Amino acid sequence: MISIIIPFYNEAESLPFLVEYLTKVLEKISEEKEIILVDDGSDDSSKFKIQNSKLQFKTQNYQIKLIDHRKRFGKGKALATGIKNSKGEIIVFMDADLQDDPADLPKFLEKIKEGYSFVNGIRVKRQDNFLVKIYSFLAGFFLKTFLHSPFTDINCGFKAFRREVLGEVVLYGNNFRFFPLAVFYQGFRVAEISVNNQPRKFGKSKFGSKKLFIGVLDTLTAYFLYKFSEKPLHFFGLIGSLLFFAGFVISLVLAIERLFFGTLLYRRPALFLGILLIIVGVQIVMTGIIGELIVYLNKKISNNK
Repeated sequence: MISIIIPFYNEAESLPFLVEYLTKVLEKISEEKEIILVDDGSDDSSKFKIQNSKLQFKTQNYQIKLIDHRKRFGKGKALATGIKNSKGEIIVFMDADLQDDPADLPKFLEKIKEGYSFVNGIRVKRQDNFLVKIYSFLAGFFLKTFLHSPFTDINCGFKAFRREVLGEVVLYGNNFRFFPLAVFYQGFRVAEISVNNQPRKFGKSKFGSKKLFIGVLDTLTAYFLYKFSEKPLHFFGLIGSLLFFAGFVISLVLAIERLFFGTLLYRRPALFLGILLIIVGVQIVMTGIIGELIVYLNKKISNNK
């Protein structure tokens, strides 16, 4: 079975057109399929537009499920809800704003049949605003340079994958942005295909300056998780050692001035800076050591199960 998961928030105008177009595409696909629409706490008429449309929620070949959140939890939670309520061995993520073209769906399924576990879209002639394009470019550059990402457009919402990848990849919160990278790091075969990116016809983009800031934090989180999750001392040890060394040099210079030149240290604010850097450096290194202990104990418990 193929499960198509579409999270949405305030997409009353787009949804009826999207589902109608998608159902026409699915009629040409022989496998069993289901469409799962997850309403992430919309406060417009999105849900009622779907319920009152002429589309039947159960047909001979597939069914359409509508699941709603009591409040807005975010796209990551909506995707997780969709996965929890899906049955398919092949799962497809799509956005609800009509920018993802359902006609590209067969190309994803063809790649999956070729033996790939995860297929990510590459938006051709992107229709996003300048701010979104700049953010995506910088994020892509960072991921390719520091995390060796094989993906050209990791933020593309159109993707397909086998359910088996969920057994080794944790999907939570905003880490759905780096879900493709997590799959790649687990050794699954991944691929990319070009998809048609259409201009938004209704509503407005949910991307703003707040999400830009959150995206930067998520990128840093991904860098730490995928590079240092099993060796935290390498991360904290480097930072702590640099701070400790800087504090040690400052303190050493002040000690030499006091011993050989008679300089009074109580007039030197640098003394407090040096002591502070030494203390903070030691604390950061100890944080890394505690992290190493947590990783060790977690692995030990997992191996004993």
